[in-house]
Amino acid sequence: MIEAPVLSVKSLSVAFGSHTAVRDLSFDIHAGETLALVGESGSGKSATALSVLRLIEREGGRITKGQIRLGATTPVDLVSLSDREMQTYRGNRISMIFQEPMTSLNPVMRIGEQLAEVLRRHQGMNRADARAAAEQAFDQVRIPDPARRLKQYPHELSGGLRQRVMIAIALACRPDVLIADEPTTALDVTTQAEVLKLLKSLQTEIGMAILFITHDMGVVAEVADRVVVMRHGNNEEVARTNTLFAAPQSQYARDLVAATPKLGLSPLRPQVPLAPPVLQVKGLGKAFSRSGGFLKPRVKVPAVDGVSFDIRPGETLGLVGESGCGKSTLSRALMRLIEPDEGRVTLAGQDITAMDDADLRQARANVQMVFQDPFASLNPRMKAGDLVTEPAYLHSGISGAARDALAAELLEKVTLEPSAADRYPHQFSGGQRQRLCLARALSVSPKLIIADEAVSALDVSTAARITQLMQDIQDQINIAFLFISHDIAVVERVSHRIAVMYQGEIVEIGETQKVLRSPRHPYTKKLLTAVPRPLPREPDGGHLPKRQSGVLSPVDFENRQHNVNQEGV
Repeated sequence: MIEAPVLSVKSLSVAFGSHTAVRDLSFDIHAGETLALVGESGSGKSATALSVLRLIEREGGRITKGQIRLGATTPVDLVSLSDREMQTYRGNRISMIFQEPMTSLNPVMRIGEQLAEVLRRHQGMNRADARAAAEQAFDQVRIPDPARRLKQYPHELSGGLRQRVMIAIALACRPDVLIADEPTTALDVTTQAEVLKLLKSLQTEIGMAILFITHDMGVVAEVADRVVVMRHGNNEEVARTNTLFAAPQSQYARDLVAATPKLGLSPLRPQVPLAPPVLQVKGLGKAFSRSGGFLKPRVKVPAVDGVSFDIRPGETLGLVGESGCGKSTLSRALMRLIEPDEGRVTLAGQDITAMDDADLRQARANVQMVFQDPFASLNPRMKAGDLVTEPAYLHSGISGAARDALAAELLEKVTLEPSAADRYPHQFSGGQRQRLCLARALSVSPKLIIADEAVSALDVSTAARITQLMQDIQDQINIAFLFISHDIAVVERVSHRIAVMYQGEIVEIGETQKVLRSPRHPYTKKLLTAVPRPLPREPDGGHLPKRQSGVLSPVDFENRQHNVNQEGV
C-alpha cells in the first residue's frame, strides 16, 4: 500500500494582479522526504511557498485555482481556510525557515522570548515551561551554551547561529511539513554544511517532510530526494535527484545543470603576464573594540591581522573564507571606507593609506566596488542612465549629451539595451540590476573592481552570465578584480589565484588549481570538504606544508580552532 502524501499541491495557480506567477503546479511530498523546488529568480518558487503557508495574500498575490492539502490521514484543504483558521496550522503543523534570519527575527526581543512565544501560542505552555522547552530546542539544534544564548538579541549572534535559531523556532512544534526557502544562500560553505546536516538529522528524528527551495544545484544534490524544476511559473520537469543530474529531460533543466559550477571541472584560466601590481597590500591590520564586561575595560578584537597580497593588471584574485573571517572588513579597508590601524595599501603606484581626504577622493576613481545586494546599492528614485554615470559625474563632472552617450556605452558594455537608461531599478531583474552596478563601477575606468559576494544571491544561470560578463570585460580592458565569495566553485571559475582567509589572516594563497587540487593548509582542506557537489567527491590529496612566510601555519590553525571550539563561537 502506497503511503498518502503529507502535503499535496494540485493544479495551483497564483497571480499578482494580471500577472500569473504560478501556473497549474502539482506535486506531492511524503513524510521523511525532501522535495527541492529549483529555478531562476522569478520562476515562482517563493510564490509557491508563500501560497502553501497562505501568506501570499499579504504579499499582494492571490490563489486563483487549485488545492493545497495538508495531512496524510485526514487532509485539510488550506486554500479553503480563513486567515484565522490558518493560524492554528501555520507555525504548528507547517512551518517555514526564511532566507534572511535578520529580517525574520525581532531585533528588540531576546531570541529566547521569540521561541517561547511560539510554544505558548501553539502548545499552551506557561512562561516557565516555554523557557525550559526553548533551552532544550536550542540544544537540539546544536547552539552552544543555550542558557546564555536565550538572553541574547539577534545582532549578537553570527549568521550561522541566527539560522539555527530560525530552525529551532520552525521546529519547535514538530511540524508535519517544513518549508526551507533558500536557508543557506548567505552562509559560507562550512556553516552551510553544518546547517544541512542538522536539518537532515532533525528530519530523521521528527519524520517531517521538507520543501526545500534553492537555486544552488550543489545543495539540491546533497539534500533532495526529488526535484521540481520551475520556469516562468510552469513545472518544467519532475525527477529523482540522481536522474535529474544524470539525464535531465527538459532543455531548461539541462541548462541549469550545465550552468552549475562544479568544483574541479572549471577550465583553467591562464596566468596573466608579469607586470607591476595594480594593488599591493602589506601588513594590513584592523581591530574593533568591544566591551570587556561589567566594569571591565574595552578590549581590541582583530578583524584583519597582518594581511599581505598583490593583484596584477588583468588578474582576478579570489578571496574565500567563512563568515566573520574578515573578508568584507578587508575590502572596506582597501578603499579606506574604514580606516586601517596598520599596514600599507598601494593602488596604481600611490600609497592611499597616507592620503588626505581630497587626494583619496581622486584616488578612489581607480578602485570601485560591486556589492552583494544590487537593489540596496541603487537609488530607487534615479533612472538607470543617471545611476551608471553617477561616479563619472562626481569625479569628472560629465553632463548633458556626453553623459547620455556614456550611459548608452556602459549599458551596451554590460549587454543591456541603451533604451534601458530611462527605466528605474525596480523595473529590472536581479541579474540586470547587478549588471547596472557593474556598469556604474566601470564608468570611471577603474584599474581594480572589488566584487564583494556579487553573485551569491543570484540563481546559477544568472550568476554564470554575470561572471562570464566580468571575464569578457576583463579580457577587453585588462582590469583587475578582487572577487570575494563563499562559493568556492564560482571562485574557481573566475579566478587566476585564490587567497584563503581565516580569522583575519591569509592562511594560503596561490594559483587556483594548485590551491584547490593540492591544498596545503588544514583550513583550506576543511573548506573544500564542506563544498556541496553534484558530482562524486574526489579524495583529498597533498601533504601539510611547513609554515610559510606571511600565512597562518597549520599548527597555529589547529590551536586557534581548538580555542574557537572551546568558546562555542
